[in-house]
Amino acid sequence: MRSLFLKIFLSYWMALALFLVLAILATLAMRPAENSSLHAQQNKLLADTLQAYQSGGEEGARRFAHSVRDSQHARLYLFDEQGRELLGHNPPEWILRVQRGQIHTADSWLGRLRPVQFLRPSMTANDGRRYSMVIELPPEPHGLFGAHGVPGLGILIAVLSSGLVCYLLARYLTAPIVQLRVATQKLAAGDLTARAGTPDSHRHDEIADLVRDFDRMAGRLQNLVNAQGRLLTDISHELRSPLARLSVALELARQRSGPEARSSLDRIDRETTRVNELIQRLLTISRLEAAESIEKFPVDLQQIIQEIARDAAFEAQLRHCQVETIYGENCVVLGNPAFLHSAIENVVRNAIRYTREGSCVQVRLQRGQETNVPQAVVRVTDEGPGVPEDALDKLFRPFYRIDDSRGRHTGGVGLGLAITERAVLLHSGTVKAANGPEGGLIVEIRLPLAPETAEITGLRMSVAPASGPR
Repeated sequence: MRSLFLKIFLSYWMALALFLVLAILATLAMRPAENSSLHAQQNKLLADTLQAYQSGGEEGARRFAHSVRDSQHARLYLFDEQGRELLGHNPPEWILRVQRGQIHTADSWLGRLRPVQFLRPSMTANDGRRYSMVIELPPEPHGLFGAHGVPGLGILIAVLSSGLVCYLLARYLTAPIVQLRVATQKLAAGDLTARAGTPDSHRHDEIADLVRDFDRMAGRLQNLVNAQGRLLTDISHELRSPLARLSVALELARQRSGPEARSSLDRIDRETTRVNELIQRLLTISRLEAAESIEKFPVDLQQIIQEIARDAAFEAQLRHCQVETIYGENCVVLGNPAFLHSAIENVVRNAIRYTREGSCVQVRLQRGQETNVPQAVVRVTDEGPGVPEDALDKLFRPFYRIDDSRGRHTGGVGLGLAITERAVLLHSGTVKAANGPEGGLIVEIRLPLAPETAEITGLRMSVAPASGPR
């Protein structure tokens, strides 16, 4: 049982119901015996019945027994030493067992809880013979489980009412925990506005304090992340002006310097270009993180992938690689073309950067379905060394690199896949990375299809030439 609500509810209910039942049974067991007049007169009843039997025979004793039954609602059975019933009755089996002493009297702690109560007086008559009588007491009113039974209706009401009380108590205790869990899941998914409590909550117990502490923590995290985003944006904007002036100064230096300074100036130009690209990516991430929604249009992913593949093939020829595209079905999604282009392009360029030299990067577009939602699936596969399993979930973090020296060698700063993830999330999609069964890395992007997406158009396959775009 994994639910805290069920644990609290069932344990409290079982404990409270058990206490109530035991209290009711103990009260019944310790209450004074019913039919106190019959208890006090049992010996006299036996003597009077014997007198009626001796004076009037069986018929006289039967008339006396009928009068007792009519007046006190008790049934009499008279037995002699041999166990014969002297009133002409045909006693049931349990009466015979009582007469033989096989059933003890109800005048005891457990006897009061049994469904049948009786008395069993005995005496020795003047003739020296011993007689015994079994007096079946009248049934108690409102006995649900038979005559003289325990109050079953009262126990049922007690159990149901205790269940209601325990349900409300368990609900009261676990409701904030459920809200806290939902808010934690939202916060873990990137929703920094998630809160677990309500402003008008008047609870002041430990659980309510925990919820309020969580909300304060979430608010602090939101402020820190927003401040970090603003800082990156401000720094990026501030750096663009001096970089622009540096580019102008660099061109002036080229014109005024001789050939011996050309290599140094070229190095400055490359580093300036890298800084510009870094700033552009930082600004892109800032825009994606700040955007809660974007304006969407129908976008044909096949056209975007074709354009990306042509550009990627031109870059791949430096490493003697190819870019292979496979289009299984026509996929149209609702989204921002620029963001989708950037998301897919970053994955493809990353694959070209790390694939084995002379190998092939495959980009496949096809339809898929998850939780009954039609999706466009873009799968990019390279033939590189792959990624350690514990690093797969970290690839989409900003500035994350598996190996710093490797990142410097390839020129990456760890922002491309971060941009991809944020762009895909803005389109209500998902992106994940996995190592291929035969090596290499597989990055899969899933995007919901537009409702008016065309039907399957058949399998088409093309290979972007390594000679560059036409």
